[in-house]
Amino acid sequence: MFYSNQIPGRTVLINEEQWLYFSGTGYLGMAHDPFFLSALAEGFQLFGTHFGGSRLSNLRFPVFEEAEAALSQWTGAAAALSVSSGSLAGQLLVRLLSDSHTIWAAPGVHPALGAGQKRWTASFEEWTTAVCLAARQSNNPMALLTSSIDPLRVQATDFSWISQLEGSIPMVLVVDDSHGFGLMGKSGGGIYTQLNPPDNVELLVISSLGKALGLPGGFIAGSRQRIDQLWQSPLFGGASPMSPAFLYAFLQCRELYAQKRAILLERIEQFANSFRHSGLFSYLPAYPVFYTDENHLASYLSRHHILISSFAYPTAHDPLITRIVLNSLHTTSDLDTMIKLVSEFMYQTRTT
Repeated sequence: MFYSNQIPGRTVLINEEQWLYFSGTGYLGMAHDPFFLSALAEGFQLFGTHFGGSRLSNLRFPVFEEAEAALSQWTGAAAALSVSSGSLAGQLLVRLLSDSHTIWAAPGVHPALGAGQKRWTASFEEWTTAVCLAARQSNNPMALLTSSIDPLRVQATDFSWISQLEGSIPMVLVVDDSHGFGLMGKSGGGIYTQLNPPDNVELLVISSLGKALGLPGGFIAGSRQRIDQLWQSPLFGGASPMSPAFLYAFLQCRELYAQKRAILLERIEQFANSFRHSGLFSYLPAYPVFYTDENHLASYLSRHHILISSFAYPTAHDPLITRIVLNSLHTTSDLDTMIKLVSEFMYQTRTT
C-alpha cells in the first residue's frame, strides 16, 4: 500500500520521493495539462464550481446542450445526454428499461448496470448463448447490458453474436464504453459506430468521462427518441448535473484531446513493439493497458521506484490484477526505462 498527497501524472510523490507512475485511468493525462487547467479555470469563473439545480429548471445553460451535441457528433450517435457520473448513466438506463424489458446483465459488467440483476457466474460465451436462445423463444422485450472492454485483463468484447438477435422482439443493447471512449474507434469516438445491430436491436452506449477525458461526469448516447425519454425521467430531473465548468473546458479542449491521443498512440506502439512476441502481456491496439499474470513484476518495479497497478479486485479476497498503464504524459525516456526494467525482470524470471 502506498500513500500520496499528490494527484499522479507521469510521476507520483511517495515518501517525499518521485516515482514513475504507470497506473490509474487518466489515460490522456488531462489532470496535469496546462491548457486544460486554464480552460477549467475560465469555466469556474463563468459558472462557479457547481450548479446544484435541475436540468429541468426554468433557468438553462446552453453549455450543456453544446457539449451534448459535441458528444453525439464524436460518438456518431443521433443524440447524447450528460449526467454527473458514468454510474448514474447506467442506473438511469436500468431504471428506465427494467419497467418494460427483461434485463440480461453480462458477467463482469459494471455494478452501475449489474446491481440488482441476475448475477451470471458462467462465462461470457455461455451468457451470449443463453441470450440468443432466449431471443428466439421469448415474446418479451429484452435489454442486454455489457461492456466494450474488460479493462482488467485487457480483452475486447466479441460482438459477433448480435447478428443472431435478428427477429421481431424489440431489444436494447447497452454497452458500457467507459474505458474505450476517447481512445478507441474512429478518432477516439468509441464503439458506437463500430457496431451494426439488427433493425430490432436498439443500441445505447454509456460512458464515464472521468477516464480518458478527465471530466467528473458521464453520458448516454443513442437515438433522439430515447434521449428525450431519459430527459423526462424523474431520476434525471431530480439529480444535479455535471459541473458546467467542466463541460466548458471539454468544449475548449476538443483539439487537445486529439493531440494527446496521438501522443498516447505513439507510446503504446513503442511499448508494444518491445514485447510483441514475449507472451508476457495481454493488450489491445490503441489501448494503453498491458495485463500480466506475473504479479511479482509489481514488486520488482517498486524496488526501482516505479509504481504500476497491482491490487486484488473486485474484493480484497480476489486474486491480484497486475497491469502497466501508459498515459500521454509519459516521455519516450520513461518508456525506455520501463522497457529496460521489464526486460531485465523477464530475463531473471526465466533463468531462475
